[in-house]
Amino acid sequence: MSIRFEGVSHHYPERGVVLRDLDLEVGPGEILCLLGPSGCGKTTLLRLASGLEPLQAGRITLDGQLIAEPGRETPPEARGVGFVFQDYALFPHLTVAENVAFGLRFVPRGQRKWRIMDSLARVGLEAFAESWPHMLSGGQQQRVALARALAPRPAVLLLDEAFASLDARLREQVRDDTLHVLQQAGIATLIVTHDSEEAMFMADRIALMNAGRIEQLGAPSALYLAPRSRFVATFLGEVNRMPARVRDGQVETPIGGLKLRETDGVREGEAAEVLLRPEGLRVMAPEASNGTLAEVEACRLLGATTLVHLAVADGQGGLLHLHARLPPGAWLSRGDRVAVAMDPERAFVFPAEAP
Repeated sequence: MSIRFEGVSHHYPERGVVLRDLDLEVGPGEILCLLGPSGCGKTTLLRLASGLEPLQAGRITLDGQLIAEPGRETPPEARGVGFVFQDYALFPHLTVAENVAFGLRFVPRGQRKWRIMDSLARVGLEAFAESWPHMLSGGQQQRVALARALAPRPAVLLLDEAFASLDARLREQVRDDTLHVLQQAGIATLIVTHDSEEAMFMADRIALMNAGRIEQLGAPSALYLAPRSRFVATFLGEVNRMPARVRDGQVETPIGGLKLRETDGVREGEAAEVLLRPEGLRVMAPEASNGTLAEVEACRLLGATTLVHLAVADGQGGLLHLHARLPPGAWLSRGDRVAVAMDPERAFVFPAEAP
C-alpha cells in the first residue's frame, strides 16, 4: 500500500506555520526519509499521518482511501499505521512479549502468540520474550519497539528519530539490522531524521525539508551529486566554498575553471560561488601541469578516509582554506607542497550570496 499527502499545511499558535502546501507519496515497499533541520515540520507530518494531530488543510489517503481531511478523521487505531517513537515508549511494567502484544488487541486471541513470536523473530529477539524492558540494551529496546509496530501488520510504518538515542557504534549496527527488517517487511515506511548520513543509508528516496516545504525529493545519489540549491548541497555533506566569476562560458575559481551550464543560474560576468565536495578536490604532485599550488596545513586519518587541510592563494592577496578527503593510505605532512584541481562531478555552481 502507499500513503499520499496532498496540499497538507499545518500551523501551531506558538510556532506559526510548520507545513506549507506539501505534496508527497510513499510507494508500496518504499523507504522514504524525511530529512531536515529541527523545526522544519518532519515530525508534524508523521503525527498527521498517524492521527495524533488533526489535519488542518489538505488530505491524506492510504492506498487511495481517504484517512484524513479537515473535520473528517479516521481514528489512529483504525488507520493501519505503525509508529516507532524516538524514546521507543515501551511499557516498563510489561514484558517484551506483552509490549508487542499491546498492538494486537484487535487480533483474535488464538493468533496473538504466533504474531508476537513472529515479530520478535524478525528482529532477532525471540529469546527475550519474557524479559523486562529495563533488562535490555538501548538497541534491543529499539528493536522491541519495531517488533511492536510491525506485529499488527500495518499498511504504513512511521519511525521518528528512532536511532537518535543510541551511541554511534551501536547506531550503525541497529540501523543496518532495521534496514533488513524493513526491506523484508515490504511495507511503505516513512522515517524522520536530521542525520544526512542516516538518510542516505536507509532511504530509497529522500525528501529534504526546509521551513515546511520539500526543498528536493529524489534518490540519495541525486541529492548528493545534483543538488538543486545551496541548502541541499550543504545539508547533504561537507563542502568547500570558493568565490568565482563567469568569463567566456567558464566559471573561474582560485583552483581552476568549470564549464558553465544552463542550470547553474548565473550569467556571463556575474559573481558566483562554487561548492566542492572534499572528495572532489584532487591532490597531485606539485609539478602537475593541470593543478594549482597549495600548501598542506594538517593531515588527519579518520578511519575510512584521510582528511587534508590545504591553503591556496585566493587571487586577492589572501588564502583560501580547503579540505580534501583521500584514501586512508595517503599521507602528507604539514608544510608539504602539492597541486590541487576540481572534479567537475563534485562541484556545484550557484549565484553569489548577497553580502
